[in-house]
Amino acid sequence: MASKITIGTAPDSWGVWFPSDPEQVPASTFLREVVEAGYEAIELGPYGYLPSDAAELQEALDEHGLTVLAGTVFSHLHQPGAWDYTWKQVTDVAALTQAVGGEHIVVIPEPWRDHKSGAPKEDPELSPEQWDLLTSQTDELGRRVLEEYGLHVQFHSHADSHVGYQPEIERFLEGTDPAYVNLCLDTGHVAYYGGDCLELIGRYPERIGYVHLKQVNPEIVARVLDKDLSFPEAVRMGAMIEPPLGVPAMGPLLDALGGLGRDISGIIEHDLYPCAPDVPLPIAKRTRTYLSSCSGAHLEMGNR
Repeated sequence: MASKITIGTAPDSWGVWFPSDPEQVPASTFLREVVEAGYEAIELGPYGYLPSDAAELQEALDEHGLTVLAGTVFSHLHQPGAWDYTWKQVTDVAALTQAVGGEHIVVIPEPWRDHKSGAPKEDPELSPEQWDLLTSQTDELGRRVLEEYGLHVQFHSHADSHVGYQPEIERFLEGTDPAYVNLCLDTGHVAYYGGDCLELIGRYPERIGYVHLKQVNPEIVARVLDKDLSFPEAVRMGAMIEPPLGVPAMGPLLDALGGLGRDISGIIEHDLYPCAPDVPLPIAKRTRTYLSSCSGAHLEMGNR
């Protein structure tokens, strides 16, 4: 019997990368259009974009009939002295996520490039000592989040970060404790660097704790990597693309996730920042329709 896969969406799919930005749609528009697109669950997105007061956020969720799957934080736990910065973020996001019924905290490593200029901020390769810090401190983060908030840390490999290529993802998984840290399998970010999502699922089935379903345009990504462009530049060039127009193929992925033997949740995600306000909703509708058509697994996204 196939596992149940609960798929929601996120502010990212509406072009939201920051708590506040004039190029982003208001939170009220995001929530209304999520419902119109037919989804029933969301991620919180950047802390402060949606209400950070738990009661206010719950009221907004109830008004739209939505639930929360996860909150998101950024970290640079490979650096000495990074714990306090990371933990301050986590306490805010975890408390809010817990209060509205979410179950996961997605931890994204900070990029080694400057977010706006694309200039390198540090070496793109970690030293052995930095790897040890990254894995040990992420384990500690996962332990404390689980014990203090009852939430599960899911590590998200990411373009322009120190954990992006598949060997780096595997090294991270092999160096961390599955009791406290597992993988947010972002299919687009794995494919961005030529990784094989099906291989990761097959090799580490017990470590797939959460998913971000996403596709990339391989021709654009090839140009980005050839010219050593930053991830924000790649997004502006259209590197992220709606299924079924890119890779990896969604049908086999959903089938593999459905064969894990346990229920799993996540989001459909499409990096769009910046975009015109009328762009996200049609993409979200088409993507939901497409995903519903291509999986034999028990896929839940809402019945609107």
